[in-house]
Amino acid sequence: MSQEQKLDLIYSEKQKTFNRYLTFTLIDLVVLGLFAEYWDHVVVESFTIAIIVAIILQVLLKFTISIEHRVSDWFNTKPGKFMKTIKFISLWAILFVSKLVILEAISVIFGDKVQFKGAWHGVIAFIAVITVMLIAEQIVVKILKSLER
Repeated sequence: MSQEQKLDLIYSEKQKTFNRYLTFTLIDLVVLGLFAEYWDHVVVESFTIAIIVAIILQVLLKFTISIEHRVSDWFNTKPGKFMKTIKFISLWAILFVSKLVILEAISVIFGDKVQFKGAWHGVIAFIAVITVMLIAEQIVVKILKSLER
């Protein structure tokens, strides 16, 4: 019996999903906290706000990824180079525009309590934070998968 089959006997799908989101939210919290502490382009007024921001980011990023997958799946049913080009442009636009929407949502919700400063009104700093969050999440996933063996 594989490790995954053993886990299936121990944990329900809801428990595994909760575990995954909890872990990723905590990773996002750590990354956001480190950026806020060590880079003056990221300001978070308090730890409590950082927790709420990490939760909001996790929810909105997962929502964005689900939209990206749906659009990608739709384009995968369409043949031709033109459709592949449109797919690439569409996915890039979704990923980029979604970051602007998420940044604006954080700005509306928290005002000056959470700030991303610098080039393009903080967009570059925000994208840097998000990128590091996603990389950190993937590193943890790879570590967890390596421990299954």
